Amino acid sequence: MTIGGRRLDPGVTAGIVVLAVLVVLSILTPAQLIGVFAAAPIVASVLTTARRTAAMAVLAVLCGLVAGLWLGNLGSFDWFIRVGLCALLGIVAVQGAALRERSESSLKRMTVIAETAQQAVLRAMPTAIGSIGLAARYVSASKEALVGGDLYEVAATPYGVRVIVGDVRGKGLEAVQTAAAVLGAFRAAAFTEPDPVALARTIDETLGRMLGDEEFVTAIVGEFREGRVALANCGHHPPVLVVGHRAAMVDTGEPTVPLGLGSDPVLTEHRWPVGARMLFYTDGLVEARDARGEFFPLDDVAAELGDGTLEEALDRLVAQMLDHGRQRMGDDLALVLAEGRGVASD
Repeated sequence: MTIGGRRLDPGVTAGIVVLAVLVVLSILTPAQLIGVFAAAPIVASVLTTARRTAAMAVLAVLCGLVAGLWLGNLGSFDWFIRVGLCALLGIVAVQGAALRERSESSLKRMTVIAETAQQAVLRAMPTAIGSIGLAARYVSASKEALVGGDLYEVAATPYGVRVIVGDVRGKGLEAVQTAAAVLGAFRAAAFTEPDPVALARTIDETLGRMLGDEEFVTAIVGEFREGRVALANCGHHPPVLVVGHRAAMVDTGEPTVPLGLGSDPVLTEHRWPVGARMLFYTDGLVEARDARGEFFPLDDVAAELGDGTLEEALDRLVAQMLDHGRQRMGDDLALVLAEGRGVASD
């Protein structure tokens, strides 16, 4: 709400409304409501700052002091006790508002740290590399957390445009550290290893020296060349290939164990016609459930990935997934959508 171009504080507004109602009731009825006037600062403490809550508490106490006039008990022991109770509850409300402010401030600092970590781990995806158009999305399962163990990266190498999409087992900072290690190994080896299988093995060896026995990373490594795409699947979901208005899961053969567990994937090659699109994704997409526990039907909507720009296609897919799960996600989500354009884009 705004008055005279100035936005009213919602906490102060709610507190004044509550206090006004209580004062009117105390005038119209013989009920002793002085102590209840503290409801105003308590309501305000949930919505506004500690300083404004304190002002509301003072106003409630003043109203309690004056209420003795129309209640006919001004100066009595009962009046004194009720005013004191109102003041005590007002102090509690101020302390509650101060604690909430500190918690919100701490959360904001953690959010900034999370955003910085996210930007360090997942760099911005270019819109195109050579003849390959690209778009990416990362959606966290938690509103408070912007980082997780899902990862993606792309690199223009002498062997073609290479991409990796993966999912670290586990959550929290350890998962973020593992994701950073995978991306670091990919960025270092993508320019030297001759094919996606050798690249995957190098990443696996790096992780094998870092991870425990029950830690691993499912991932798929792709390499786009003129008219062909080569894939090495390390225990991950196969990508979806969209040609025109037809979509199908790409057969990447039997997936090997994930990275970090001695992965030795098989290289598969597939046609990559001009205009084709390929979606790489993590568990958060296909494991999203609706109220009945049914998984997100990727097969039913995959063909729509061919419509509109790459950015529009991913935005639509994310919206469909969130609608399916009623805006709730059980796992983080990373998406990369690639498009063969035939002519190199600057």
